[in-house]
This record gives sequence, structure tokens and C-alpha cells, in this order.
Amino acid sequence: MAQRDRWQLALAREARAAPEMAAFVALAGPLVVNAPRGDGHPVLVLPGLGGGDTSTRPLRWFLDRLGYQTYGWGLGVNTGSRSVSPSLHELLAAIVAEHGRSASLVGWSLGGVYASAMSARAPHRVRSLITLGSPLGGRRRLAAGVPTSSVYSRTDAIVPWRSSLLPAGALRENIEVRGSHLGLGHNPPVLVVVADRLSQPERGWEPFVAPRWARRWIPEPAPV
Repeated sequence: MAQRDRWQLALAREARAAPEMAAFVALAGPLVVNAPRGDGHPVLVLPGLGGGDTSTRPLRWFLDRLGYQTYGWGLGVNTGSRSVSPSLHELLAAIVAEHGRSASLVGWSLGGVYASAMSARAPHRVRSLITLGSPLGGRRRLAAGVPTSSVYSRTDAIVPWRSSLLPAGALRENIEVRGSHLGLGHNPPVLVVVADRLSQPERGWEPFVAPRWARRWIPEPAPV
């Protein structure tokens, strides 16, 4: 396939982010009603490259209504630094100190890479880690003992889906959804997954099983 054709296909795939937002607006209420309630623990949400806290607002709105205490990263636009800002480590420490309990991290794309690095550096502060379309495979260090869920789409036109697959290990899982990369932060199937993963009891984690009412949105687990 010629380079131009690949770009056109990628643009067509990522154009789905707009209808995915429309689906979020239409389904936000039913999603909140049907999702498991949160236990109030803090959740820090990190945006992808080129995004900021505005891009994660729909996800944080959803999680707030489930009972979580959510936080944006507060660093403006993610410009793609190769290392995690010291401010993020300080923010995580402050959140944990304020609530007196560990926090969950949700990172979209490059934000998931940062969240993974934060988890590896301070696993005692991280209750669970959820990444959305993040390139975590290969040699990236993953925190032992931290439940980690990598959400990916085989039709992601930004991050090759295979690079999002976690290597086998305890407390790790890969969860496939259908959708675009740019819509991962508000795509209804992703919200179903995130709500379910965050609702897992601390030290009582079990692998993801899609709720019956959402199985038409989320593919059955398959070999990757």
C-alpha cells in the first residue's frame, strides 16, 4: 500500500473519534447508571501527546459520577517529553497523602507510558494502572504487584496495537475494544472497561469479564 493510501486510511479510521464523542453524549447517562459504583479512591488521569486536561474531561466527568475523586495532571498540553516530569511524581505523592490511600492511574497513549513509569517508581502509591492505546510492550519496565490493564484497538491508526500488548505476567491483562485512538478517552466501550477495572477491590483483583449488557461492544478475548 502506498504511503498516501496509508495516511488516508489512518485519517478515515481516526475520524471515528467524532461519532464516538456523539455516542458518549447520548449514552453517558445510561453508562453511569449501569456501571459499578466507585469506592471514592483517587484517580489521576494523564492525557496523550498533544492533549491536556480538556481532552480527559469526559472521562473524569464519568468517573466523578461513579464516586471517584479524579485529578487532571495540571501540566497543560502534553508536548511529548521523554521523561516523566518531577511535578507528576510530586502530584501523585500529594494525592496519596491527602487521601491516605493509594491512587489509580489512567493514562491515554503517551500518558499511559508516563503512568507506567510512575507506577514502576512508586508502586506503593499506585492501586491500579489502566492504559489506553499506550505503547507499553517490549522492554518497558512494569511494576510488580500493581494490577495493570492495557486497553487497545486493532484499528488504532496512531499507535500500532501490538505495541500496546503487555507481556504475560501476574496482575496483567490486555483488553481489546473497537474504536479509534483519538476517541479512547470517551468511547463508551472504554468507559465500561475503565469503570469495571477501577471497581476491583484493593488486593482482590480479577481479570476483566465484560458485563453481559456491554458484550456487543467489547470483543471476546482472542489470541493476539
